[in-house]
Amino acid sequence: MSEKTVVVALGHKALGTTLPEQKLATKETAKVIADLVEEGTRVVISHSNGPQVGMIHTAMNEFGKAHPDFTFAPMSVCSAMSQGYIGYDLQNAIRAELISRGIYKPVATVLTQVVIDPYDDAFGEPEKIIGRVLTADEAEAEEDKGNFVTETAPGEYRRILAAPKPQRIVEIETVRALANAEQIVIAAGGGGIPVMEQGIDLHGASAIIEKDLASGLLAEELNADTLLILTSVEKVSLNKDTDKETYLGTISAEEAQTYMNEGQFAAGSMLPKIQAGLSFISKGENRRAIITDIAHAKDGYIEKTGTIIK
Repeated sequence: MSEKTVVVALGHKALGTTLPEQKLATKETAKVIADLVEEGTRVVISHSNGPQVGMIHTAMNEFGKAHPDFTFAPMSVCSAMSQGYIGYDLQNAIRAELISRGIYKPVATVLTQVVIDPYDDAFGEPEKIIGRVLTADEAEAEEDKGNFVTETAPGEYRRILAAPKPQRIVEIETVRALANAEQIVIAAGGGGIPVMEQGIDLHGASAIIEKDLASGLLAEELNADTLLILTSVEKVSLNKDTDKETYLGTISAEEAQTYMNEGQFAAGSMLPKIQAGLSFISKGENRRAIITDIAHAKDGYIEKTGTIIK
């Protein structure tokens, strides 16, 4: 068995949106993961959770409104629920796919907490939209609680949360032990459960951690060889959506940094993927970051396609 470790960051397409969509999507995603296992790698998986955590947040808050004796679920709890829900479908789909190929490896989901800095500048400029549409009165009530809201359409409002940078993965030793035991591990789902340290205690934060940055940190702390970010495009492009659009194959870290400085990558979309890749490869030797879509995951891993940063 190779000692190569790959951290696979799954995007929305790999998971679907609704409950039935997720069941189907994870079965297809499991084939991709099994392909990588057959390549002789140790696989650790992270994933997005946008639609899922939004659904859970809305459901729990509607429940709280209907049942005043119950408290509203904080964002950190909703994040934990989404990790368990997504991990449940994903690990079962991967397990079944591996067994169908004669591969007998345990698959485990680790509820993962990620430490953030309470003084992160992001708390002054929240940007991540979450939850259902609110009326003006509901929005005002949220602001009275100290929450941030934004107007998404005339007369329609939604909550917005900060996206602080991940600092440290609390359960990293558990993830490492499972990976070293040749198990498939699902960790840091949705960017991880955001927590702040207060003495020996960890307290959930009302925030959302950027999934790609958390995936990069996971790869860094595991000393992985490859960070494979699966998104909606086969290759990263320059001058996107113009008649001068060009696609990137293998590029150096210096080239990626130059393109980033030029503003080629959209914030909240491709930018955090490039940032995660650059951070990962800069903190170790013989590392690479690959960005491609799920349909080309295996070909991306063997460098037949995708955007590869070395």
